[in-house]
Amino acid sequence: MDKSKPIDIKLLFAQIAEVNKQWFNDLANNEPAPDAKYANLIEMYRQFVDNSQSYLEEQYQFYTQQAQLWQELFSVKLSVANNYQDNQSEVDKRFSDSNWNINPFFTYLKTSYLNLSSHMLKVVAQSDVDKEAKQRLEFFTKQYLDAIAPTNFPFTNPVVIKQALETGGVSLVAGMKHLARDLNNGYMAMTDESKFIVGKNLAVTSGKVVFKNQLIELIHYEASTKEVYSIPFLIVPPCVNKYYILDLQPHNSLVKYLVDSGYSVYLISWKSADIKTAKFDWSNYIELGVIKALEVIAAIDKTQQINTLGYCIGGIILTMAYLVLKKRQVNIINSMVHLTTMLDHANPGDIKFYIDPKLLEFAYSHQDEGGIVSGRSMLQTFSALRANDLIWYYWINNYLLGKLPEPFDILYWNSDTVDLPAKMHRFLLDSLYIKNQLVKGEINICGVILDLREISCPLYLFAAQKDHIVPWHSAYKTTAYVKSDVHFVLGSSGHTSGVINPTGNDKARSYWINNTLNRDPQKWFSGATKYNGSWWQDLTSWLNARSGMMKKAKKSLAGNGYKVLYAAPGKYVEAVSPINRANEK
Repeated sequence: MDKSKPIDIKLLFAQIAEVNKQWFNDLANNEPAPDAKYANLIEMYRQFVDNSQSYLEEQYQFYTQQAQLWQELFSVKLSVANNYQDNQSEVDKRFSDSNWNINPFFTYLKTSYLNLSSHMLKVVAQSDVDKEAKQRLEFFTKQYLDAIAPTNFPFTNPVVIKQALETGGVSLVAGMKHLARDLNNGYMAMTDESKFIVGKNLAVTSGKVVFKNQLIELIHYEASTKEVYSIPFLIVPPCVNKYYILDLQPHNSLVKYLVDSGYSVYLISWKSADIKTAKFDWSNYIELGVIKALEVIAAIDKTQQINTLGYCIGGIILTMAYLVLKKRQVNIINSMVHLTTMLDHANPGDIKFYIDPKLLEFAYSHQDEGGIVSGRSMLQTFSALRANDLIWYYWINNYLLGKLPEPFDILYWNSDTVDLPAKMHRFLLDSLYIKNQLVKGEINICGVILDLREISCPLYLFAAQKDHIVPWHSAYKTTAYVKSDVHFVLGSSGHTSGVINPTGNDKARSYWINNTLNRDPQKWFSGATKYNGSWWQDLTSWLNARSGMMKKAKKSLAGNGYKVLYAAPGKYVEAVSPINRANEK
């Protein structure tokens, strides 16, 4: 090499970038045909590299930044790069420890990581691939960046190193014990599970199981007021979770709040799928679930009108049951409340990146029609949508720092999963998420073509502003299909914490109401009025006007052909799913 001639840094980095591009092309074109599970992902990256006109330019800028970082590291003049954080809605909590800013080594790690993140996302954003491929690529790039953050490794996280030194390594030993325990259980613990027992300090609102079949237990709660509204109230929880999210502890139980507000409350407790229900589909959940529950309530209460509430997927099942009954000219449902329920799946949020038609077809081709889908796998998918909060935070806290997670009732419930029949799960993904057939009027179930425009009962729609499972804009779309009396409320927080919003702390939460509906959800929000406190009060205000006259509360919770079977919370909620039981062994 001619040492007298200076190196052309720009040319050198351009050559490195070109080598990187050629390496990927060789990898993508010359490797054997990829497994069907990864073919789409490989094709997406190939399309990205082939079409990105800005690839070389961005590579050059990135390598220049890295070279500058090395120079500054040895001269102890590092300045933190905020490019990646500038694109985030909140300050990056991962780097809150002061050592990330005052220690040259850790400042270099942080800055290098943020520069890499900024570089990769910018290349994706400026690439020439189609919109859908770009969105998918951006999502999985962020997932990758979250996974390789220096905070996730013991020797590149100053907090972990400090904890290990202060405890003489005990923290790392404890972390390994926590990891071994979770590997044995088959899932990562997000809370101190020893602090909760269903029926003891969770799901303790007093009630009785008054009906049971192979799919549901129907709970009727004891009145806490001398008088109750004449029209009873049925709650349909999501069938992918256990019902007690709506009856956690007395201070944050929606069930108790409704009972204390004077309602005669019934609730469906779904059975986790087992060998007896493995071949059940949506029609079974409609007929044996919602419609059967309505029949039992009508008999016990001697009523022809029932108010209803469906949460998440429970809201979809409830809506379908309503439409089936409508076709049968049975008008027993007086009103419906939807909590974070999405009927239009055109824009389901980031979950769409995990729902690839070809990949699903591959998965189902290897699955028995009578199979069972693990609730644990569904939980892991939803957790991945918020990986930093629901995966990597606990990875660091539990395993690297050796700490036990704090007791939290919602996260205990979140880990207490329910399995689904494979046919039920496939219909959810294929007919709703992929084909969006419900809003198109293309679903034939229980011998009925479902048409959302036939909904004529009053409808209360609640959505949560930060919901990562049911984006509020998508929940709002229901207003475009339903021509009946519709009241839309937007709450703060997320999919679960937005719903579990007890009264008594007006400063903690807020909600928005605008009685003038608009085709554009953002315009609706611009004209909405903000209220401090719990939206539960707005719900009961809406229900009061639709619940009939007050009557003396009955002492008997059953009758007219039905009897009390046993006390709530019942037996289905206590059962461990077959898949989870196998994992525990």
